[in-house]
This record gives sequence, C-alpha cells and structure tokens, in this order.
Amino acid sequence: MDRIKKNFGFGCMRLPMSGDEVDKVQMCQMVDAFLEAGFNYFDTAHGYLQGKSETALRDCLTSRYPRDRYVLTDKLTGSYFKTEADIRPFFQRQLEACGVEYFDFYLMHSQHAGNFGHFRDCRAYETAFALKAEGKIRHVGISFHDRAEVLEEILTTYPQIEVVQIQFNYVDYDDPGVQSRLCYEVCRRHNKPVLVMEPVKGGHLSNLPPQAKAVLDELHGGSPASYAIRFAAGFEGILMVLSGMSTPEQMQDNIAFMKDFQPLDPQERAAVDRVQAIFHGMHLIPCTSCRYCVDGCPQHIAIPNLFALMNTKQLYHDWNADFYYEAVHTGPGRKASDCIRCGQCERICPQHLPIRQLLVDVAKEFEKPQA
Repeated sequence: MDRIKKNFGFGCMRLPMSGDEVDKVQMCQMVDAFLEAGFNYFDTAHGYLQGKSETALRDCLTSRYPRDRYVLTDKLTGSYFKTEADIRPFFQRQLEACGVEYFDFYLMHSQHAGNFGHFRDCRAYETAFALKAEGKIRHVGISFHDRAEVLEEILTTYPQIEVVQIQFNYVDYDDPGVQSRLCYEVCRRHNKPVLVMEPVKGGHLSNLPPQAKAVLDELHGGSPASYAIRFAAGFEGILMVLSGMSTPEQMQDNIAFMKDFQPLDPQERAAVDRVQAIFHGMHLIPCTSCRYCVDGCPQHIAIPNLFALMNTKQLYHDWNADFYYEAVHTGPGRKASDCIRCGQCERICPQHLPIRQLLVDVAKEFEKPQA
C-alpha cells in the first residue's frame, strides 16, 4: 500500500463519453493531468460501462505509462462466475482487458448479505488469496454495500481481508439504510484501511439544491464537491477517496483541492452539517446512478434517470422534467408503469432501495391522465 502517493483516486465508473463510447482523447488528457499532479490510484470493475472502463484504462493508462507509475484496482463481480472454476479464467480476462500482469488491489465486489454466500460457496476469497500468493494480486479487499452487522460477519470470517471500500459521504453518514458511520466504525475495530466510494453521492453533492448551495457559498471557498470529498478524506484510517470524474473540468477542480489536502475546519464542518440537515428534510430518492439495476431489467427501464427526474421535479418544480420523461428517458414499454415487479433491480441495488414502489411513485407523478 506504500505505492499509493496521495489519498485521492480516479474512479472509472463515470468516464467522459462520446455517445456510447468512452471519449479516449479526453480520457488521456485526464489521466495525464491526474498523474502529473502526483496522484496514481485508479479504480475499475468489469461491469463499469459494459466492460469499456477496463479497456479504456488499457488504452489511456497502462499502454502509455510504465507499471510503477500507477496503482490499479479491479473487482470480482458475482454475476460473472457461477462456480469456483469460472473465477480464474475471468480474472485472466480482466488482466488482459486492462493490459497488466497483476492488480495492486483486487476487491470482492459489492458484498452484501444476498451475495456473500455465493462468494463463500464458490471459494472466491480463497481463490483471490491464492492469486495473491502467486503474485497476480498485491492486496485483497472488498467493496461493501450493506448493514454494519454484515460487514462484521465478513471481516470475522475472512480476517485476511486487507482493505474495505465503503460508501461514505456526509448525507449517508448517519443514514439508517446506508450506515456509513457504523460501517466505518467496523473497519476501524478490525484495523482495516478504508477506501471511500460515492463521496459526492453520484453527483448529488456537487449539484446541490439552492438552499443547500447557499450555505456553502457563504464560506467563500471551494466547489460543493470539494467540501464533500474533503469531509470523507478527513477521517482517521481513510486510505483513499475515489471520485468518478467524467470531464476534465471536474478533474481540475478535484486536483486543485486534493493536491495539498486539508481536512474541513470547524466552520466548514458546521456548514456541511447544515447541508446534511437540508437533504434529510427533502426526502429525495437516494439513488447514486450506479446503473447496476439497468443491465438486468427485462423492460429496459432507465431507472436511475427516472429517479433523477423525480428528484429534479421535487427540487426545482421544473416542467422540463416532464419533457425529459416523455421524450428522452422513456419509450414504448419502458415507462415506470411498465415495471413487471420482478424484483431483479432490488436484488442488485447497492442502496437497497424499494425500486418497485418508487417506480409506482414516479408513474403517478409523470403519467397523470391528460385533463
């Protein structure tokens, strides 16, 4: 872990896109700026952007820089293996897709009570530990989305786990569903360094509602994203905070305040607490747009987009939300009311959202009978 230069990483789930493809010109610019500023940690997974994240890293990072210039994390996702025998071939395909001979970190992906048994039964952890012994993985860890008691069980079952990646931001800190604080405390008790995902909560904490933005504007300091990322990075035991940057402008903003990192001061922390209270009073849908739900939806409903429109309607009372619902994000058979309630989305949702009921609410809001 001593190869990590700074406590800020490039999360590659939301890359610059040109249509359905990664914009590799912009991606190369961002990689170059990131490394030039002294950062070197990159995070991906096979499912990110339908496999295009790994190959974009190969084309924009690993084929252009020597191996000692970067630290690369990849993940083992439960949907890509059915038996123990499937894991090693899949792992090899990931190495080839990324253009490397080993991963610095390899995480059991999105661990929760619903899939931990699958990983355990298929000896996924044991396979990863064996790959580490062979030099193909430097550090084995997990990314985690569940209650603190489940994390306690996993870390007790596999004490060899070296790092834990959790969702951690000021809105979710004391949220009873996400349990960021409680999960962080479990990591501390087990002496596991923490990797932070979703510090800006899928962009929600960079695009604040007006009353929340006004609170941070009074500080006359950085961007809304800067306060969210610095909040997460300021806790003891945080090894790395990831940001899913999708434009060079976001990259430059993040670099500016993380190059010489300073934790929030008491005035800034008080302002963040006020923003947290504002969010909790708005009852927004806490979707982070990870899009795991979309891939398995038999109706191909753009669930995160519809939830974002619902939030926009509540925040801004914006008639454009209705237009985008009808003209952009839905189609025949793909409206919220077309949900067949199969539950596939809820089984895979890292936020454990009641998606089927939320789609009913979206349909009521956007599919009202014409007067």
